[in-house]
Amino acid sequence: MTLNQNPHLRASKTAVLLLNLGTPSAPTPKAVKSYLKEFLSDPRVVEIPRFIWWFILNGIILPIRSGASAKKYASIWLPQLGSPLMHYSRLQAKELNEIFANEGHTVLVDLAMRYGKPSTQEVLEGLKAEGMERLLLLPLYPQYSATTTASSFDEVFRVLSTWRDQPELRLVKHYHDNPAYIAALRDQVLSSWDKDGRPDFSRGDKLVFSFHGLPKRNLMKGDPYHCECLKTGRLLGESLGLEPGQYIVTFQSRFGKAEWLKPYTAATIEKLAKEGCQRLDIFCPGFPADCLETLEEIAMEARETFLEHGGKDYRYIPCLNSNPHWIKALSDIAYQHLLGWSLGTESSEGLAKRNERAELAQR
Repeated sequence: MTLNQNPHLRASKTAVLLLNLGTPSAPTPKAVKSYLKEFLSDPRVVEIPRFIWWFILNGIILPIRSGASAKKYASIWLPQLGSPLMHYSRLQAKELNEIFANEGHTVLVDLAMRYGKPSTQEVLEGLKAEGMERLLLLPLYPQYSATTTASSFDEVFRVLSTWRDQPELRLVKHYHDNPAYIAALRDQVLSSWDKDGRPDFSRGDKLVFSFHGLPKRNLMKGDPYHCECLKTGRLLGESLGLEPGQYIVTFQSRFGKAEWLKPYTAATIEKLAKEGCQRLDIFCPGFPADCLETLEEIAMEARETFLEHGGKDYRYIPCLNSNPHWIKALSDIAYQHLLGWSLGTESSEGLAKRNERAELAQR
């Protein structure tokens, strides 16, 4: 028996898989419709009886929203680079991999999207082919929610359920209060203020932390997301030396008629402008990478709302993206959950010895 013929005699490796939501492949109605159909068909995302929801989704939402959403995606699509979410998520995976390599470790790092490409299944199959025997799932959702984190885990479990030889598995559930994550958020805000000047909180300027919203019923059913967002906001506000009231935690992207987590971002921005707030800075701590919800909804739409209702100075603070403090935070979080696992790869000499022992055992 030769070394290559025995599937068990290969170098075993540790992998870190970054998980994110996904993005359309192009800013076109066809591509957006395909993406939205997959996304909104997930029962973790929309908790409405499947039979009823199928007619709503295919008969109303997809025909109406696909074209409108495609125009919004086109407004934020990066020249030559494509989807901002895809670009920055890939960059985060690349730079995390570089940290491991620079510190002398051999760790496979890859990115999978819950919806769209690269799919969880194709990425896991690729890691398996590279010799993955230990797998750490690291979601790019700092705050846990069943709609995001659990859904991404579900898809990994579904794929692994079809494998005969499964890897060891560890999960990062959340890191909403991780000191390195909070420090990276603080650095991102301060870097923006170094460039544009600090708000004058004594005259009523405000800093808004806008998180993605969820239906209120999710909270009442036990989803911890709301509480984790509030804690992130409090820790970030404290790290910036702010008092409650100088910063405000809000929730965006409401969809449908049901009550969602409050206060709503759009309503808060309008109210602040009407009350005489002259400058409003806004930051989205729950989005590690800029995307449609930050670049279009917050940087564009919310700006118009603020200015139309009397505000004068609106400052959007970009997401963490490739901030070095954020990449370092990702590595810190990964290392905490990789303790006890090999971060190297077996040498060819070690494999040869194992192969020799295997052959002797068969004689």
